[in-house]
Amino acid sequence: MSTFDRPRQIIDYCLKPLNLDTSTEAYRETFLRLEHVIKTFQLAAARADKPIAVDFSKMPTITINETAHGHD
Repeated sequence: MSTFDRPRQIIDYCLKPLNLDTSTEAYRETFLRLEHVIKTFQLAAARADKPIAVDFSKMPTITINETAHGHD
């Protein structure tokens, strides 16, 4: 697993499993909002002298129980 430090890399990694239509206005707006949030966070983290890269291999796996949420 790679370490991502650029907002677009992080967003692409997170949205890839959803297989969304990237040509829609909703996707573009979502992408722009996420990019803004990540850039803002990275700026704040840099000012606080904290690491800003994200290494997804060190994050715990999240298991979503689709049945519990009414999805098959």
